[in-house]
Formats: sequence, structure tokens, C-alpha cells
Amino acid sequence: MKIHLDLDCYFVSAERTRYPFLKGKNVVIAKGSDNKIFSNDKKEGMVLGDTGAFNSVLEFKNNYDEKNILQAWKKEFIDSEGKTRGIVITKSYECKPYGIKTGASLREAFSLCPNLVVLPSDHYFYQELSQKLKAYLELKIPLLEQYSIDEWFGDLDGYIKDEDTLEFITELRDDILKKFNLPITIGASKSKWIAKLLTDRIKPFGVFALPSDKVLDYTKNISVNDFPGIGKAIARKLQDYRIKTLGELRKSPNLLNEYGKTGKELYNKICGIDNENVVPNSDRKGIGISRNFKAIQDRNEIYRRTSILARYLSHTISKLKLNPTTFYFKIKYEYGIKNSQSVTENRLFNERFLCDLSIDMIKKLDNHYGHKIQYIAISASNFSNTHNQKTYSLLDYESDLKFASLNEKLLKIRDKYGVDIIKYGNEMGKSDF
Repeated sequence: MKIHLDLDCYFVSAERTRYPFLKGKNVVIAKGSDNKIFSNDKKEGMVLGDTGAFNSVLEFKNNYDEKNILQAWKKEFIDSEGKTRGIVITKSYECKPYGIKTGASLREAFSLCPNLVVLPSDHYFYQELSQKLKAYLELKIPLLEQYSIDEWFGDLDGYIKDEDTLEFITELRDDILKKFNLPITIGASKSKWIAKLLTDRIKPFGVFALPSDKVLDYTKNISVNDFPGIGKAIARKLQDYRIKTLGELRKSPNLLNEYGKTGKELYNKICGIDNENVVPNSDRKGIGISRNFKAIQDRNEIYRRTSILARYLSHTISKLKLNPTTFYFKIKYEYGIKNSQSVTENRLFNERFLCDLSIDMIKKLDNHYGHKIQYIAISASNFSNTHNQKTYSLLDYESDLKFASLNEKLLKIRDKYGVDIIKYGNEMGKSDF
């Protein structure tokens, strides 16, 4: 069988491992504008590697006073005007009766639950703990695929008999709680996606193994909106046809066949016959970095921040030994206007190239010069490798080769002393862009 492991309310659970007094309390983890990356203060960061498809590539360590951790949110989320900022990114199960939703503003959360306990997010810590748990799981499960910071798929075929699966995952769940103090839910089925569907239904701290001959009956009345992989577009179409449950959808395969191969694969998933493999090491499709911040008019400051983001992204790309050829840039203005563009450059990757390209592209995207900017994003994809070979630009190759060699030296120095040990002069406000 294949299994899906999903940590229960992970960020709150992680905080409870170091602050046990939070157990049983109404706790939310909140996040605001993380501007540590733009500060000239000394900071400790962690560049992330294979930690799942939905994770940031860079996290900074928080330096909160643990003795006064309950007051840390005030410094983080109350601005100079006394207004409460920030949004809820995780809530404890105790918050459920109050109607607090993920994505709600902190101000709204306090209005719903006056005795709320708020902690600033500490993704550096969450990633560290997740990676420790992953190392443990790799010892217990023969094939393990990380799906996100708090989710994994595992393949037990040939290792655990189907009839022994429930006993195995029950012991595994209890061991994880004992060793890591983290509650986790585990579902098992012949299909990865049915297993994932199960964990959503048996949380928290549940275990369930669903035999193949029971899949259709068990899932027939489950809403199509609850199935992982049915997005908004397909859900709207199914609604137009008054298809509400998985059982009803299975009777109308033609509705999914219209989406070609993707639709047929989705149909097999909802039937539990997709046979999709657990993939321990999948190729990375893309990598990126972004930041929200208080809206800024000064374009030199925008370019300074762009240069810093490009430098950090470049360090991560170099550390992961990637060579991207497609780059995507996005900015958001104060009042919701957005602008974005991608560009393909068949170049041998190096930091100088990305920093120059990033500033040039942000300048190009900035067609509302009188508006303040509050968000910058840079990402890279379409990696050149043995499966996707590129012909590099001959005009730039010799210069890029020299800068790529310099990249290797920079990587060694920064790995030892930190990413900020070597900066560009314009990051320090020494010159205009």
C-alpha cells in the first residue's frame, strides 16, 4: 500500500514542542512582511534543498526572547501607528469553534477570539524540525516522497503486507509522537491520492487503511471539491453539470476526458486505480524568492532590494547546482496593480548576470512610476541538464564562464561566513542604479 503522512496543525504543533504551555490554548501562527533580508544587520539564514514543492528556498532564524515569547508578536505585527498587521497562517484545533480561518487578518482573529495566543512564524525552525522528521521517516519507510513541509507519501509495497498496514502506520504514528512530540495523521490505500484524501477526513491523529475493494463505496458520497487535484476550473464545470460527489463524477467520465491526458489521469485517481509511483527524488521544476514590504516610492531602494533578492536566489541556485534559462519577474503596487513578465536567456548561469537582468526587468515592468511598490518576486525555471540540454549564447559564453568560476569561489566563502559576507556596493546605498 501507499501511505500519506500529514502533520496535524504543524506550525502550532512545532511551537508546542518547545513551548509546552501552549497545549490546549487557542493559538495562531501569524506572518507579516519579512524584511530581514533587506536589513544590514547580521542574520542567520538557511538555504533549503529538497523540502517539497511548496516551500521557500530561504529562511532566516528568528531571535526572539524565549522568556517573553508571548509578547514577540507585538513587536512584529503592531506598527508605529499602533495598528495590528499580519495574517493567520495556521491555527490550533482549539480555535475552530471561534470561526478563525487561515488567511484572516490578526485584527479579525482577535475580534473572534479575545483570549487568542499569537506567535510570529519561525519557518527556519519549522524547516529544521521537518528535515529531522524526514531523516527518521527515511529509516522507517523504504520509499519516501516529500510533498510539502508537513506532508509525505510513502510506498510500503513489498515491505509491509497489506493486511499489516494498519498496525504499521499506527505504530509509526505513535513513535513520531513519542520521539518528536508531533501529532500526525496517516492514511493508506493502493493509490497515493486516495491516501491523501483519507488523511484530510480522519484528522487529527488518525490512522486508516482503506482496502482497494472498499474505495468506491467509501468515497462515493465525498464532495468533488474535497479531492486533491480537482481545481477551481474543473469544480465550476462539475457544478454546472450538478455533479457534487465523487460517485456521481465516476459515472460521467466524459466530463474529465475532455481535458485529455490530465483528465484521464484524474479520473483514475478518483477511482483509486492511478498507480502513480512514490518518487523519492523528483527533478525541481522551479525556484524563486519574493517579499512583501511596506509600500516604497524611492526607486533606488526598490532596485537595492531587487539586487539583494537576486543575490540570495543566485546563491541558492548555485548551491543546488542548477542552470536555469527562464526567469520570471513580478511587482505589485500599493493599490493592487500588478505587472509581470518572463524572459528566456540561454546563458551559463552566474550571479552577475541574474542581478543585472533582475534590475533591468524590474525597471521595464515599472510602468506606473508615480505609484509605490510593495512586492517583488524573482523566480527561475527551465533548467539545463542532461535531459534538457541547451545551446548557450556564444557572444556571452566566455564572459559567463569567468563569472561562473567566480560563483564557485563565492559559494565557498558564503557557505563558511554567510550569504551577506560579500555584497554589492549598491546594496549598501553607495551608488545609484
